[in-house]
Amino acid sequence: MRTTHIRSAAFATATVLLLGGLASAPAATADSGGKTQTLHDLARDQGRYFGSAVDNPELADTPYADLLGSEFGQTTPGNGMKWYATEPQRGVFDFTAGDEIVRYAQSKGLKVRGHTLLWHSQLPDWLNNGTWSADELRSILRNHITKVVKHYRGKVFAWDVANEIMNEDGTYRENIFYKTLGPGYIADALRWARAADPKVKLYLNDYNVEGTGAKSDAYYALIKQLKADRVPIDGFGMQAHLALQYGFPYQMRQNIQRFADLRVDVAITELDIRMFLPADEAKLAQQADWYGQVTDACLAVKRCVGITLWGYSDRHSWIPGFFEGEGAALPWDENLRRKPAYDAIRKALTD
Repeated sequence: MRTTHIRSAAFATATVLLLGGLASAPAATADSGGKTQTLHDLARDQGRYFGSAVDNPELADTPYADLLGSEFGQTTPGNGMKWYATEPQRGVFDFTAGDEIVRYAQSKGLKVRGHTLLWHSQLPDWLNNGTWSADELRSILRNHITKVVKHYRGKVFAWDVANEIMNEDGTYRENIFYKTLGPGYIADALRWARAADPKVKLYLNDYNVEGTGAKSDAYYALIKQLKADRVPIDGFGMQAHLALQYGFPYQMRQNIQRFADLRVDVAITELDIRMFLPADEAKLAQQADWYGQVTDACLAVKRCVGITLWGYSDRHSWIPGFFEGEGAALPWDENLRRKPAYDAIRKALTD
């Protein structure tokens, strides 16, 4: 899960110039009525959803928002449901940003994933800078989860309840909740979310967990224990913020399967595949191959329920603002033209 999308004018100009001759034409897949099928249409035929995150300022970009509403079947608010936005003052809730995205999604027929109830980042100052006893923080956390989940009950189909709670070595991240409450806060958060909405799907969510390793092993052990303890846990979210320079997580399919074997759903929740700029034909081809492989990995496991891009166009991407010299991470370019990655996704969904 990442913060607000930041655009770079220099990056935008360079990408438009470079990719002008590299954007691909749409594949001609049509339904029985002759209408060209969208990515979501193709995913739905496979029993999945295909979606994209969106942030509130992007809804004002009408061509972008229109394409989002027509190509996808699901969306995730990039920032509007995070703690800093929903409870900016203790006990004072503001659902303006999240509600705007829910209304947009409803108008376009999109499902909404809730994101996120607790995370170590983007917490409001009053919470981050407070000195809390265990009882106080437990009450704050319970109240926040209860109020937010109840507000969106029936409007979201899943929640990222706890986000990025593990370090790379598989130890617990020492966030404000862990340091004050211990690891039991995770089970508590899941129980409180279930009490507030008995029908919503409850997820843990993190990055660098797509392949096997210490971090994904830690989540596997945690979910296994939560299931044994009868704690409500319905799914595991693999963010899939990938980068060409770090290699593809080739155990992804097997890793998805082992989580599915724990009787939880798996979702690809924040997919993007960045590269060092400038982009070129070889990098875009490799990127396309990876997008296809991620889609294949999800389709290979019945309990992999869907894929969400973290934004679908380089026009609104968080990557250039957080990874200097990197970008071109998404299947559409700055001008909303389809890149080779788009065709690779279509091919995987069609095959």
